[in-house]
Amino acid sequence: MCSIFGMFGPQNGDQVSLRLQAVELSRRQRHRGPDWSGVYVGDNAILVHERLAIVDPTSGAQPLRSRDGHLALAVNGEVYNHSELRAGSDYEFTTGSDSEVINSLYRESGPEFIGRLNGIFAFALWDAELGRFLIARDPMGVCPLYWGHDAEGRTLVASEMKALAGVCEDVTAFPPGHIYDSATGELRRYYQRPWREYAATVDVEVTPVQLRTAFEDAVARQMMADVPHGVLLSGGLDSSLVAACAAKFARSQAENAVSADGETAEVARLLSFAIGLEGSPDLAAAECAADGIGTDHHGFVYTFQEGLDALPEVIRHIETYDVTTIRASTPMFLLARRIKAMGVKMVLSGEGADEMFGGYLYFHKAPSAEAFHEETVRKLDALHNYDCLRANKSMMAWGVEARVPFLDLEFLDLAMSMDAEAKLAGGSRMEKAVLREAFEGVLPEQILWRQKEQFSDGVGYGWIDGLKDHAEQVVSDAEFDAAAARFPLNTPETKESFLYRTIFEANFPGAAFAATVPGGKSIACSTPAALEWDPAFAAMADPSGRSVRGVHAEALAAQP
Repeated sequence: MCSIFGMFGPQNGDQVSLRLQAVELSRRQRHRGPDWSGVYVGDNAILVHERLAIVDPTSGAQPLRSRDGHLALAVNGEVYNHSELRAGSDYEFTTGSDSEVINSLYRESGPEFIGRLNGIFAFALWDAELGRFLIARDPMGVCPLYWGHDAEGRTLVASEMKALAGVCEDVTAFPPGHIYDSATGELRRYYQRPWREYAATVDVEVTPVQLRTAFEDAVARQMMADVPHGVLLSGGLDSSLVAACAAKFARSQAENAVSADGETAEVARLLSFAIGLEGSPDLAAAECAADGIGTDHHGFVYTFQEGLDALPEVIRHIETYDVTTIRASTPMFLLARRIKAMGVKMVLSGEGADEMFGGYLYFHKAPSAEAFHEETVRKLDALHNYDCLRANKSMMAWGVEARVPFLDLEFLDLAMSMDAEAKLAGGSRMEKAVLREAFEGVLPEQILWRQKEQFSDGVGYGWIDGLKDHAEQVVSDAEFDAAAARFPLNTPETKESFLYRTIFEANFPGAAFAATVPGGKSIACSTPAALEWDPAFAAMADPSGRSVRGVHAEALAAQP
């Protein structure tokens, strides 16, 4: 994973200074791609790429050019089915990069190719022959992408907002699952699935074997890498399942690799990583999971002060003032730094399972399978603003790529096509029971049936409590009372949220940047649907999982 920057539009004879400007703006996101920088300059188009080399490190530098020189492509991401897409193509490939299939497919069928990609990506493609450019983002928005216009009306696009700050007044997030074609001036949704409507899923059965096999296949696809890699392991269900499947695949690969003298290669254990405050629930659970799975585990302890010191840098990197996202991003940011120091460049992570399978505790209150399903679709639609943003930007702050197998498109289609009746929780049935049952015997029982913890809770309850106390000390009552006047859009409702908003504004001043954060808070249960399920949720001003106290207690009691 890398960063991209694009500038499209009339250069008015000023190509040299525009190139310098583009390179300087792209430099702001070089942490995403510390391995190499590439620049393409053509009439009416400039592309800059900051590379993190994961696949084909020796020849996959970007922007990728077609052999005739007409196409230039800058991609952030990975195309997991690139081998299949290459097969039978007449395109003259110049590298082994997985991203080059985008040029190939565009040549063959124009922008209609976009639906054939299975991967995480954000790209800008320039066709010099036609004077046409395409911009696109993966279906779930795992890879970040923003765009806007400069004072001359040129279209600018970048992996992170910071590359557009001070240049564009109309910055917005490029929507997931969409493609823009300058030839038509149309921004259109290309990713549509029948399962978005509940009626298409009624009575659709997915067996435990099908679910398990599909997820194992997704993990195997996403382990495509030519560099050291590992897994994030919090000890929760989702990350533990990712780690178990990855460890199984790694062992299989190693056992099938035969050395020159015919001996089976030594099996190296998969690296796994966790972080928390001293005595945190996640550190203990991760150790238990790692022992059961057989990974080479590394648990790191951070102090509250270390987390507090990192807050301004975290907010600058993740580009949000959402409370839950910042709480969870900070330990993840610190963990990424440790991982980077160990020479690891890619990790698998567990984002997406809660949204697909109703893992949040308020799903216990869902009144029907249809309401449950509709809420999972809504959560998936919003995921790019929260967990995907956190995982990507927290890790990429240190040049570590995070991949998310639960959001693999083939697995997503299977999991979301099943009747939500099978996913319902409540009473004696835990959340995500259908997923737990599919992996019986794979994890230690205490991990397989561990109660849901939000990441910011699991790293240690003292983390959230300390942040609240700190905000009370540094934000005066007078400042907070004037919050509505200072921040009329998404006015902070707590001193903690006021503190984060202040730090965000210092880095990203202006209404356009503030508007990229929807609602300014991600209280998991305060959605219109959830409020209908239980009006008591309206009184919860804190997004911590612990605030759903009744559900938490009931769910704990339901554990086997």
